[in-house]
Amino acid sequence: MVTQRTEGLYRLFLLCQILIVALLFWIGVWIMVTFYSPGAELTWRRYSIYCGMLVLGMLLEALTRSKNYFLQNELLRPHRLSLRQTIASIGLLVLYLIATKDAFISRVFFFNFVPWLYVALLFSHYYLPSLLARGIFQREEKTLLVGPSRRAEQLREWLRRKSEIGLRTVGLICDENITKTEDDIPVLGRPTDVERTIREYGITQVILLEFPLFADAYKDIIQICDQLGIRLLILSDLEEKLRHSVTHFEDGGFRFIGLREEPLENPLNRFLKRAIDFVIAIPMMLVVFPAMALIVFISQRLQSPGPLFHVQRRAGMQNRQFDIYKFRTMHSSNGQLARQASEQDERVYPLGKWFRRLSIDEIPQFWNVLRGEMSIVGPRPHLIEHNHQFSRYLANYHVRTFVKPGITGLAQVRGFRGEARNNSDIENRVACDIEYLENWNFSLECIIILRTLGQMVKPPRTAY
Repeated sequence: MVTQRTEGLYRLFLLCQILIVALLFWIGVWIMVTFYSPGAELTWRRYSIYCGMLVLGMLLEALTRSKNYFLQNELLRPHRLSLRQTIASIGLLVLYLIATKDAFISRVFFFNFVPWLYVALLFSHYYLPSLLARGIFQREEKTLLVGPSRRAEQLREWLRRKSEIGLRTVGLICDENITKTEDDIPVLGRPTDVERTIREYGITQVILLEFPLFADAYKDIIQICDQLGIRLLILSDLEEKLRHSVTHFEDGGFRFIGLREEPLENPLNRFLKRAIDFVIAIPMMLVVFPAMALIVFISQRLQSPGPLFHVQRRAGMQNRQFDIYKFRTMHSSNGQLARQASEQDERVYPLGKWFRRLSIDEIPQFWNVLRGEMSIVGPRPHLIEHNHQFSRYLANYHVRTFVKPGITGLAQVRGFRGEARNNSDIENRVACDIEYLENWNFSLECIIILRTLGQMVKPPRTAY
């Protein structure tokens, strides 16, 4: 019921926004023709196409936006959404004008319309949802909460938002010896008083704050609600019980609970990511690699004779081991292979410090990318010894191996690169790696690549 109400209100809100945009557009056209171009003939067909482009831009933006934040009254969110919608609708119109070489639209009208469009959308985000909700949801759902008071407090903000679509919290049923919660929700009785409370207060909806499986006292509530014709919602507390975030999905008629989303398990996403790898790695190996190899080779002959490449055994996807290739930046006589590079590392020859700082030493890893052992973006592969060391400290360390290791990654562009001096450094890197694999999308991939290019121009302090 809650989901359907929110979904319906969101669609109605979007429809109203589209009508506002169309109405604002035609009012602007009328003002232009009437007051600024008297006697000019209005070309309905052209301006109808322009209006259609604006509406299409609004629809495309809505398809790419999450609805999870609808009705959340964060201060800057309406500004961001309004700006996003304005850019999408105006951007699509500009693309149409460029593609068709259409120079008919008035520039004065266009540049005056853009700020008014933003202002109209901004006001609609601030005021329209609550106005629509008050007009539509005049029937209240008297809601009874059943469960621990601490869980009721966690729902505080959610209950406040849902009050706009007709949910009114009447009270709480719990096993605690209190008269009301910290949020002033009155305690109406104990779990044995549920049926009496429903009848006495005219309750139409019950929210069970934890699974009956974990609280024997609440098992009869499902049967009571069915007998009395009361809607029942159950707030999942699996994350709290398992001490881990969970995801729910259905497959083959069965419902499963997973511990995380993995967008790169989708074959289309994997194909897209692999395509990005080839588009970047092939030119790098054909054009950049030979020139850099020559420069590094000459530098080594002058300062540290020895092999051009440094080959190490690293742990890749699902901890499968592979040989990673790098331009050698340390003296070949160095025997401390498992020791992390530090800022003033005596093992690095002078020009090698610059190669490391500018990430030139990583260029041979594009060969690993072409071989399918690595990707452009992903968690950085560590030495086998370091893997064993870090996994003893972090229980979820090996989750990062669900995806291919990368030349760069989310952790690196956020500054978590170089020597891991303490446990916090490892925690931050692993947290970024897991965030990347749980939230992968095309735009995130491109952003990481672009930020990596920026760091090559202006290396961070930890690049050594």
